[in-house]
Amino acid sequence: MTEQTSSHYPVHGAGIGLRRSVLDEFMQHPDMPVDFMEVAPENWIGIGGKFGKKFRYFTERFPFIIHGLSLSIGGPEGLDENFVREVRDFIREHGIRMYSEHLSYCSDDGHLYDLMPIPFTEEAVHHVAERIRRVQDIIEQPMAIENVSYYAAPGKEMEEIEFINAVLSEADCKLLLDVNNIYVNSINHRYDASAFLRALPAERIAYVHIAGHCNEADDLIVDTHGADIIDPVWSLLNEAYTHFGVLPTLLERDFNIPPYAELMQEVDTIHRYQANHEQARDRQVEHA
Repeated sequence: MTEQTSSHYPVHGAGIGLRRSVLDEFMQHPDMPVDFMEVAPENWIGIGGKFGKKFRYFTERFPFIIHGLSLSIGGPEGLDENFVREVRDFIREHGIRMYSEHLSYCSDDGHLYDLMPIPFTEEAVHHVAERIRRVQDIIEQPMAIENVSYYAAPGKEMEEIEFINAVLSEADCKLLLDVNNIYVNSINHRYDASAFLRALPAERIAYVHIAGHCNEADDLIVDTHGADIIDPVWSLLNEAYTHFGVLPTLLERDFNIPPYAELMQEVDTIHRYQANHEQARDRQVEHA
């Protein structure tokens, strides 16, 4: 088992994604049992008025991470440095702890409105890593890249795990570890989720995403963030804690958002897994 100290991470505990549809409901629970929150910067940069005030209400009470949707880090067109500077200013304005993005692309002479898979090639590693380094130079802090779900691997010359690890190393960036995406890909592309998880570099992990998905067929799962988390995904999160130590973990729920009490039950499950591992660690220390 490899474990990092708490200072290694930008946040700690269990977090939740903040969506506009839940702003008012969340504001009715000032003591909500979450340790940090996450938003997409594209949805909040430049927003003022009542929504800006509501957003400030939360940023003044919780640590925040931003998880981007449109940077298109693997895209063929030039990096949108003006947007990156807007992100940098947004980070400074709200004291954002980390900026993360998808290891994918979403534009080519215009936005495609979907996250497209980057070819797993040596050329793509260099292309993506150079763009990540440029983003980090502009925002003046490390960024995290998320392992994504994908449904085809065009031009594949190496395995997904090799591609991810090569990008992390060459870009010298952090990893947003999405355990649901590992599970989804392991079913769709028939690989061992545990082996994949354990092959990731512990020292690169910044935080974790966990979410639900949709079963289209026995051999096809679609990552939707619109359903409850299933037991195999919880088990994979538990395995991540066993292997890497307790990691900051955020619940993603973008659609079919359940009532507040049900949503907090999944956050509580994250807290319980974390507490169990922390107690086990403490017992090991006592008996060492």
